[in-house]
Amino acid sequence: MTIEALIFDFDGLILDTELPAFESWRRIFRTHGVDLELALWQANIGAVNLFDTLAHLEGLIGRTIDRAAVLEQRQAQKDALCADLAVLPGVRELLEAATDAGLPLGLASASERSWIEHWLQQHDIARYFRCVRTRDDVAAPKPAPDLYLSAAECLGVHPERCLALEDSPNGLRAALAAGMRCVVIPSGITADLAFPGATLRLTSLADATLPELLERVAVAPEDLRS
Repeated sequence: MTIEALIFDFDGLILDTELPAFESWRRIFRTHGVDLELALWQANIGAVNLFDTLAHLEGLIGRTIDRAAVLEQRQAQKDALCADLAVLPGVRELLEAATDAGLPLGLASASERSWIEHWLQQHDIARYFRCVRTRDDVAAPKPAPDLYLSAAECLGVHPERCLALEDSPNGLRAALAAGMRCVVIPSGITADLAFPGATLRLTSLADATLPELLERVAVAPEDLRS
């Protein structure tokens, strides 16, 4: 089936914000004398409401904390770690190629709209996306299919004719549940995870031009498991 639109995830796919997201929390945990396990964090990347980080911290240290103060401290650390991030390799080229080819582009992210819009403007890539959908726009964010279904509806393209691009298993689950094919490009923090059901797995978006990407998706077997 012909691909008529591309829908991008954001964190870990366009900017490698996933490692700063983890590292900022790990620093908070360590100031309390405990550690945040990477495997536990990995299981929840790309999703919302699957893991209560503050409750986990309180459970480890055996007492309640000033949640508002901790969240403020953590956000400041995350912002600092993300400040100098560049758009990941191949992203701009794919955005430009798809735009030149007349393929509408959407974005479906489990992050807050304010976070997404800040970085899209910062890196001058907001103009590429006809539709941006975030956790603020749906009742059930990833791994539910709602974000991808909402983006497809906004683009006016049937979900089966949309190609999702993701870096996390939870994002992949959301795309598959929406009936989309999905190309997985793991970030540094998800590179060792399995992605069952992915149509194609790349190490970088720089590894394929738009025509090559669409051709590889078109010929991928239906039962491919990465």
